[in-house]
Amino acid sequence: MSDDPRSRAICILGATGSIGASTLDVASRLGIPVHAVTAHSKVAELARDAVASKARVAVIGDPARLDELRRALDGSGVRAEAGPEALCAAACAPEVGAVVTAIVGAAGLPATVAAARAGKRLCIANKEPLVMAGPLVMAAAKAAGGAVLPVDSEHSAIFQCLEGHRPDEVTEILLTSSGGPFRTVQDLSAVTVEQALKHPTWSMGPKITIDSATLMNKSLELIEAQVLFGIGAERVRILVHPQSVVHSMVSFRDGSVMAQLGRPDMRTPIQYALTWPSHLSGPVEAPDFARLGSLTFEDPDRRRFPSIDLAYHAARLGGLAPAVMNAANEVAVAAFLAGRARFLDIFATVERALGQLSNVSDPSLDEIVDADLSTRRRYA
Repeated sequence: MSDDPRSRAICILGATGSIGASTLDVASRLGIPVHAVTAHSKVAELARDAVASKARVAVIGDPARLDELRRALDGSGVRAEAGPEALCAAACAPEVGAVVTAIVGAAGLPATVAAARAGKRLCIANKEPLVMAGPLVMAAAKAAGGAVLPVDSEHSAIFQCLEGHRPDEVTEILLTSSGGPFRTVQDLSAVTVEQALKHPTWSMGPKITIDSATLMNKSLELIEAQVLFGIGAERVRILVHPQSVVHSMVSFRDGSVMAQLGRPDMRTPIQYALTWPSHLSGPVEAPDFARLGSLTFEDPDRRRFPSIDLAYHAARLGGLAPAVMNAANEVAVAAFLAGRARFLDIFATVERALGQLSNVSDPSLDEIVDADLSTRRRYA
């Protein structure tokens, strides 16, 4: 079999979201076959994507919608499956070389772990599995001879800057953030859902967009970075960069700093994760620096955005703390989107959950899942 990663089919976990759409575009342009596409409940969109991509399998996460999916795919030749076990089976199929994990929230954890244990190339776009169970996922991938490659633009940037360098050469990772829609807003007490959903740079789903507004997205990325790169959270610094051109930087002990720059288009890091170690021609042009003008950087306001300090605290605690932080945030964001909570309640919920944590230092997958579920029940 060819060593070219494009010769193996991919599975896209969460194909109907923005990451899924970008992945399908990249796969189509590069001629990468698609074995399976999945979604939680969007039957019509999933069927459309499955047919358009010539996938062999379409998996709907909600088993109650299997018959609906079968009807939508009738005559297409695409096999319809449903439920968590089917998600894992799609990710572990022998035809699959790479799995793009784009399921929002903790729901993608079991399939991500299964793919890691199967030795697949894991292209991580949803940070929650690495936040919740990072050491477990990384160990499983290593034991099975697989690879874990970041799709988040920031972590892809760090990954590229670190290639060929040892962790002990690094003094600091500079994790850039756009600052979200409230970078210059001093009073966040009356923020509405509509305001929080207006991201200045990126087009994303509602949950991730709210996480960007609270800087919780960047805070979770801080924990993800220490897992991916084996560098303590105390050496990861969040830096606000409104232009979103410098996707992140790495500072080395000789005083040099390496940065990865590009347009804010997720197809670039998706393509690199799928084709690594090659930089192939793609649909996104490099920035025109003569037209770009200035690039600015500033420290985030950790008083207005306490999510950052909460993430450092969770990283220091380790064990179940990151999973509890993530679960509490998901519950609080859902409540805010539904109009049952205020914007600032998101921070308060996460702080309360970490304050009531009963920690385990080296948790199993079952313990992580139990902590996730119990946190959701407590703070729902």
